[in-house]
Amino acid sequence: QVQLVESGGGLVQAGGSLRLSCAVSGSTFSINRIGWHRQAPGKQRELVADISGGGKLNYADSVKGRFTISRDNAKNTVYLQMNSLKPEDTAVYYCNGVFNSGISLIAYWGQGTQVTVSS
Repeated sequence: QVQLVESGGGLVQAGGSLRLSCAVSGSTFSINRIGWHRQAPGKQRELVADISGGGKLNYADSVKGRFTISRDNAKNTVYLQMNSLKPEDTAVYYCNGVFNSGISLIAYWGQGTQVTVSS
């Protein structure tokens, strides 16, 4: 059973920083894409940043230059370094992984971690 476990959320003042971690376990499949989405109250879940299996990085325009996604293959962990945080970054952040079983792509989600940015 694939598990994605997030950590690192919390409360921070505007302009501050947080680092989210997503630990991946239980998968024998290759990773097609892995990254972070977020969902603010009353809004749809949106992509924040992800990494392809080949290492290509992708960011939402709203976080470019402020957030950095990285991956430590030895630790099976994906990170999201968030700098210059704004109140509009407040949301539940979810780790999302798409795995290639060789037959199909399978998506898994973590349970989410709350990020709150105060003004």
